[in-house]
This record gives sequence, structure tokens and C-alpha cells, in this order.
Amino acid sequence: MQRLIASLLFVVSPFSLAGCPPWSASQAQSEITELRGQLASWDDAYHRRGIAPIDDELYDQARARLSQWQQCFPAQAGAPQQPLATAGGPLPHPIAQTGLTKLADAAAVREWMATRENLWIQPKVDGVAVTLVYRNGQLQQAISRGDGRSGQDWTAQAHHLPAIPPRLTQHTDVILQGELYWREHAHVQASAGSAGARSRVAGIMHSHQPAAAASAARIGLFIWDWPNGPASMAERLAGLEAMGFADSRRFSQPLANFEEAQQWRQRWYHQPLPFASDGVVLRQSRRPPARRWQAAPPHWAVAWKYPPRSALAQVRTVEFRIGRRGRITPLLQLEPVQLDDRRITRVSLGSLRRWQALDIRPGDQVAIALAGLSIPRLDSVVWRSPQRTPLQPPDPTHYHALSCWRATPGCEQQFLARLSWLSGDHGLAIPGLGQGTWSALLDAGLLPDLLGWLDLDAVTLQQAAGIGPTRATTLARHLMAARQRPFVVWLTALGLPGDAALSEDDNWQQLAARSSADWQAVPGVGPARAQQLRQFFQAAEVLALRERLQQAGIRGF
Repeated sequence: MQRLIASLLFVVSPFSLAGCPPWSASQAQSEITELRGQLASWDDAYHRRGIAPIDDELYDQARARLSQWQQCFPAQAGAPQQPLATAGGPLPHPIAQTGLTKLADAAAVREWMATRENLWIQPKVDGVAVTLVYRNGQLQQAISRGDGRSGQDWTAQAHHLPAIPPRLTQHTDVILQGELYWREHAHVQASAGSAGARSRVAGIMHSHQPAAAASAARIGLFIWDWPNGPASMAERLAGLEAMGFADSRRFSQPLANFEEAQQWRQRWYHQPLPFASDGVVLRQSRRPPARRWQAAPPHWAVAWKYPPRSALAQVRTVEFRIGRRGRITPLLQLEPVQLDDRRITRVSLGSLRRWQALDIRPGDQVAIALAGLSIPRLDSVVWRSPQRTPLQPPDPTHYHALSCWRATPGCEQQFLARLSWLSGDHGLAIPGLGQGTWSALLDAGLLPDLLGWLDLDAVTLQQAAGIGPTRATTLARHLMAARQRPFVVWLTALGLPGDAALSEDDNWQQLAARSSADWQAVPGVGPARAQQLRQFFQAAEVLALRERLQQAGIRGF
């Protein structure tokens, strides 16, 4: 139960909400070729070398993305890929490993269940699949999943794993199919995810060296089928328990209806388990004779995966936002994707340095997750577009805590950020005055500097787009009321660095006269903050603002 159905059968990804990209034929050819090559590299790493460079859910979405592009540009689609081309091995499976179809949503699960009876549900253990062959009760072979028809010889490693019994109490020929997984203590999938558990197991099993005792003990075994066992699921589970595979029975539950399936899925997703799992598996009790099985998804079992923890998103544009203190924050504008109940259209990179390290350009594909289940965050660059659009970020040497007190060319963003802070809850708390209104006033030429609004009356305010007589009158009243805010509030609104523990009795003259040593005597102010405060009170633009406020009769200045 690994990444195998994604290479054989998949549902078009629900994560991307975009249609066909507006590419020329040559760009479509370039993009499709790049993605096909990336998928081929992932397939080879996973199936031949046991390395998972990308999570299953992102792999599935990448496969779906390729299918979408090929449908949009059939002339550039190329020959069908064979994801399992390098997955086979020297040992044939006595019974084919079938893989699983992944149903897209609850409606698809309901539809699948409606035409079947005697159903069971199990966790979809997140590990690496293995076939175990016992002859007269003795372990003869352990075979990796491979391409479902043949795989690698894991017998030597299997003999070092306590979870795989070298002999069974039943002295017959037994063929078992199951999952080798990394043992976890009270693992909650909803909060912890898979955390690379499968990769650790795959690395050990593909190694030519025997596993260390501690690592071998961390590998568990979950048997999910007994191809040559009894006809019914209940009989098979009883037989597996008798052979020592108690977890198969413990984590297999009969189903009466869809609601029960939904309840078990939620329970296993949110409650502690001894392994990582990426969904549930629904099975019919009876299935065709094993000799008829094929290395393809069967009709008697399907997977219903858990909600995705990350989504594949294409970068539309890269913007560089400049904050009120001069910090440059790259912002990725994305083709909309759905993650949980969120429609995500943009994500912040946090810092210019991070963007420079990642070198993200329009057209790149990135992995987006939700931090704290609410805030979008960038997890990684999944693959890069071959079209590398030139970008020119702002020069960080031009922006700092004391730059852009006026809307001069190149300063518009930081100036607007200063205004938004000034009127916001951290500053003067002026009702109805946010960035949109500030932008309208700026476009109307009414803001020569940070305090230009002090001169605006109701008549002048109506020169700005979107401000009518009624709103202008209300806004003018709020602007006049802001003059009465306390001195310490005004300092914060202007951008005083940090929290300097000011008192109501302080005034500009007293604070401006303080030395660095004086500031460091204030609780919570260290050398760096003291230097910032000294620079603030000495800056020419700030002194000009102080003079304006003094002339306007604002207390404390």
C-alpha cells in the first residue's frame, strides 16, 4: 500500500482550481517535459532506491497536474509514462501485489460502498509493502513491492527484524502481504503527519548492511492480506491472530454503513496509533482467487485518504512588500488552491533572504501547508519552471526604520505602511481610515508627508475617489478627534521603536535629551534599542514631524 496507484490510476487533483495555463506551444512543451522528467526522477528514486523525495499527496497532485496539462496541450503530451519502469526486481511475487484506487471524497466512498456488502475497514499504514513467503512454516523469501509483479530480495534484512517471525506455528505454505512500518509511540496523524517514517524503513530495507538492533526493533509489520488464506475476512483475521499477527485483527473492523466508515476514519486520524497512516482501506470480505490477481488496482478494495496536509500550487507572480520599518517581505501570488476549507491565493516568504535562497520565480510549483491549521506557509519548492522570469527585488540598503516619511518614488509602499500603522489600533485608532482610504488620499495629492492629513477638512477630503459628503464629514470629525490622543500614543503612531515604558508625564524635550545610557536604564531597553531610540529622536524627518505637531498644538510636542 505504497505510492503505486498514483502511477496507475488517479483522480484529477481537487487541489488546483485553475484551468488551462495560457502558454504557447513551445512553453507547454518545455513545462510538460520538465514535469515528466521530475516525475521520472521521483519514480526511480522511490521504486529502485527506496528514497521518497516527495510526500505521496504532493506526488499525486503532480501526476494530476501533468494529466491536466497533457489534456490542455495534447500535441505536446508525449508518450504515456511508465512510472514503475524501474521498480521491478529479480524475484517474482508468488501472488501479485495489487495496489489501491484512491477515492476522491466521501461521495465516491458512498458510491463504492453502495454496490458491495460484507465490508471491512483498516488503517492505511504508511510504510513499505512486502510479500512474505513461508514454506512449511519457515520464512523463505521477503520480496519488496517492486512493480507488483516482481521486486527486490529483502530476505536477508527480514531475518534481522524481530517483527517478522522466522517460522510460523502453522506448518503450511503461507503467503502474506503487508506493510513494514516505523514504530511510533502514541502517533496522532492529524497533528504529526507521517514525519518521514516510511523513508526510514525504506532506507533500512534497501541497505546492503544488516540493520542495527535498535533500528530493527523499531520496524513493525502490519499484515493486510493473506492471499492463499481462508475465503472470508473474519476467518483470515482469526488465522493471522493465531499465527501471531494480532494487529491485523485489532485494526480491522466490520462495516454496516458509510457512517461507520466515516467514524473509524476520523477516530484513527485523531487518536493515537503505533504507526503513521495516510488514510483508511475499505475491503470486501471475499475476493477473487489469488491466482487471478493482477498488479493493478482491484475492484474489491479501495483507499480513502486523510485530508491533505499540503497542496501543490503554481506561482503566478512574486511581489515585494515593504513594511513601515523598511523590512522587505516577498509575497507569492498563487494560482488558487483548496486546502482543508481554505482557498489559498498567496503566501508570505517572511524575508528577502529566504526568497534569495529559494530563488522562486513565476511558474514554479511550491508546496503549501497550513501553520496552526489556519495560516498558509511555504513548505518547499517542488519543481521549477524552465522559464526563469527575471525579477528585480527592492534594494534593501534603501529601506530602514527611518526611511520613506514621504511618498517619493520608490517609497510609496513604506509610506502607506507608516500611514496604516498611524491610524490603526496600535496607533491613533482612527475609525474608517485604513490603507484603501490612505491610498485614495495619496492618489488625490492630499498627503505631502505623514502628517498632511492634519490640514484636511470635509470639503478637501471629497477630492479623493470614493469619499462623498457624508463620509467626508464623518472622517473629518475622526481626524480632529485624533489630535486629542495622549503624547505617548502619538509617539507610538509615529513609529517609536519598541516599547520604551513611557509615562503620561513624558514630553518630547525630555525624551530627546536622553543619552544611550539614560535609555538603557529604562526596564526592557538594551543597547540596540537605546541606539534606535536615540536615532529616532535625532532624525531630520522626525524632527520636522515634531515641529508640525508642535504647531498643531498636539500636547507633549
